[in-house]
Amino acid sequence: MVLSEVEFNRLYKIRKTVMQILRDRGYLVTDYEINMNKNEFRDKYSENMKREDLLINKAKKDNSSDQIFVFFPEESKVGVKTIKTYLNRMKSENVSKAILVVQQNMTPIARSSIAAVNSKFDLEVFQEAELLVNIKEHVLVPEHQVLTDTEKKTLLERYTVKETQLPRMQVTDPVSRYYGLKRGQVVKIIRSSETAGRYVTYRYVV
Repeated sequence: MVLSEVEFNRLYKIRKTVMQILRDRGYLVTDYEINMNKNEFRDKYSENMKREDLLINKAKKDNSSDQIFVFFPEESKVGVKTIKTYLNRMKSENVSKAILVVQQNMTPIARSSIAAVNSKFDLEVFQEAELLVNIKEHVLVPEHQVLTDTEKKTLLERYTVKETQLPRMQVTDPVSRYYGLKRGQVVKIIRSSETAGRYVTYRYVV
């Protein structure tokens, strides 16, 4: 089935945002993959592409065994059967992380099936509408840097504070979701300030 121009443009934007998310999380993504123009995208996937053709598999820059899948389910409402298919693929390829890009809300049963496996597998769900624009590029979103465990320890020691004394940031916050943050992580937020030039704060993810 040939995609309409609107649908084609939509998938082009979504894929670009996903590539930016992966790069910001430390996965190996080339400039070409992010900057691919619409004609190059059309050449690569053709106009009768299916969403499933957009499947992405990336490894971390500093650890090639740390991999992630990005699945683009074909059906408009994802059910348990599709989730099981993806989990089987992840098991067989020894990949524990995945992002699902869904067209609309999932069935409650599918959502609970994801929750049930999230101790072994890390499955995140984004709706397509959330990925049409990269929230990080919004003028009101300051720069965020995720601290490593060592950086977090140094920070807490330097200010002699417990992590729970830091200002909080919800794990469901759009920026938390963009970076795939987990509870217990600390993020450094850098805002520009007219008086100080740069103003740094830290947030503890809860």
